[in-house]
Amino acid sequence: MKRWAAVLAAWLGLASLGCGYHIAGHAAQLPENVKTIAVPGFINQTQTYRVEQTLTAAVIREFVTRTHYHIANDGSDADATLRGTILSTYTAPLTYDSQTGRAASVLVTVGMKVSLTDRQGKVLFENPSYVFREQYEVSRELSSFFEEDSPALQRLSRDFARTLVSNVLEGF
Repeated sequence: MKRWAAVLAAWLGLASLGCGYHIAGHAAQLPENVKTIAVPGFINQTQTYRVEQTLTAAVIREFVTRTHYHIANDGSDADATLRGTILSTYTAPLTYDSQTGRAASVLVTVGMKVSLTDRQGKVLFENPSYVFREQYEVSRELSSFFEEDSPALQRLSRDFARTLVSNVLEGF
């Protein structure tokens, strides 16, 4: 009986070693020689005021807080350069107030493209079609009206930055 228990314990020990599970998403896919990443201001091809500043700042903040890379504004000394272009911004009513007929909630949609290239121009990461959306409620009371589109754009920028930095690090 002791022999069977020892065999069973050995078999369970070996089986647990070969299960094949591992923690995903912790290995950086960028080359080891990349230590500094330049993030110049994104290009805004839309009519939305300062959207490029909001998105660029969110990406820089995310790189600084989540990675060990040094982030620079100028690409002259950087090992890689991250460039972004805001291609489109749309705001559309999502729901309407049945009593007034006015919009009750609005959907903000931002489309952009991003590429990360090394000093030689080799593309390390590229996504030509990021699309992010954020919904916000429109105040019903005109006396206490608070413009919610800027906070919605801030939330959208944080989501975009988290996704972009994850994609760059994980090679998606």
